Amino acid sequence: MWLAPAPVAGPGFAVIDFETTGLLPEYHHRAVEVAVVHVDPDGIVTGQWDTLINPRRDLGPQRIHGIAAKDILGAPIFEEVAAQLIELLSGRVIVAHNASFDLRFLDAELDRLDYWRGDPWVSACTMLLARRHLGGGLSLADCCDAFGIPLDGAHRASVDALATARLLEAFLASSPGSEWSEMLAAAPVLPELTAPRAQWLARGSTAATAVSFLERIVVRIPDVSDTEEQAQYLALIDRCLIDRYLSEHEKAELVALADRTGIGRDTALRLHREYFIALGHAAWADGILTKDEAGDLELVAALLDIPDALRDEVLSTRDVRLTSSPAVVLQGFALAPGDEIVLTGDMSRVRSEWEDDLRAAGYVPKADVTKRVAVVVAADPDSLSGKARKARDYGIPVVGEAWLRDLLGQP
Repeated sequence: MWLAPAPVAGPGFAVIDFETTGLLPEYHHRAVEVAVVHVDPDGIVTGQWDTLINPRRDLGPQRIHGIAAKDILGAPIFEEVAAQLIELLSGRVIVAHNASFDLRFLDAELDRLDYWRGDPWVSACTMLLARRHLGGGLSLADCCDAFGIPLDGAHRASVDALATARLLEAFLASSPGSEWSEMLAAAPVLPELTAPRAQWLARGSTAATAVSFLERIVVRIPDVSDTEEQAQYLALIDRCLIDRYLSEHEKAELVALADRTGIGRDTALRLHREYFIALGHAAWADGILTKDEAGDLELVAALLDIPDALRDEVLSTRDVRLTSSPAVVLQGFALAPGDEIVLTGDMSRVRSEWEDDLRAAGYVPKADVTKRVAVVVAADPDSLSGKARKARDYGIPVVGEAWLRDLLGQP
């Protein structure tokens, strides 16, 4: 992505593309990414902007748009990007591939803000233009292929919008200039939107989440936590690692607990080491460390930033000693027949199939989260669905689909 210093006033085109949680805004599907490309009347690209959008709900078919929940946790909500988006569209012809789709989502998002634009959009659809120039209404990929336009990374808003802009350039070159001039002259100047603003966050610029959560725990000298508080931290680690994955929500929860109880970074590192050693003792309890147990220990070591030397020592011998108190108690997590399980998100299998398998295994799938639910299985462990949020409020573990496969013994 590159940014023009400032949007240039029309006349011109604003090519847009939305990635969304679904196909129907009237069914409360939301935008999760938007890109805008400015094109001048001659077809020259003059600026590009794009941002992820936090929809405050599950992300729908993530296999299509490729956006993970952790990517949008720090992204602005639509209200915070709307004012700049209006400025980028004002006085310009709106262009999109399958424009009716993008304009429906644009209208739905603006309607939620009670924004009244006055005049209707003046728009052009490159999919409809393809019927005239290529003999059929074609997908963006087919149209780009016909003109030799690269489309690497489709279903990323910035990629699709730029490809559509290149496609527009080709259509401009082969169409009478008069019809475009009339559209450009009719493009309305949009009323200003008064709304809070936040910095746009392009996909791939969320590197902060890749930083170890330990770096977010404050260095405290002296450490003011006591044994009981450290035991709470260890118990939370044990719960968060049920599915051997630390979601961004779980990392934030660990950081918040450390901050609230006065646990400093050095103490957190020590507690991680003690937890890992206790896990090693449990794995070596029968005198044999299986390949699966070794793999499990290596995974936990990576998640908790365990030093390589300690990891190798635990993997090679059962005699590693805990370095200090409190004694680590591994609670473990085991379901019993009749336990309630809730599924949420767009999973790899039809939800009813998962529910049938759970019933066959003796569990009770439920549609809603209550305090009786033992665990919530999410298509994305960082899911922002209402079910996942409610589970976190209740202290119910939220795990990924891989955990469910392991539970049911499926590959």
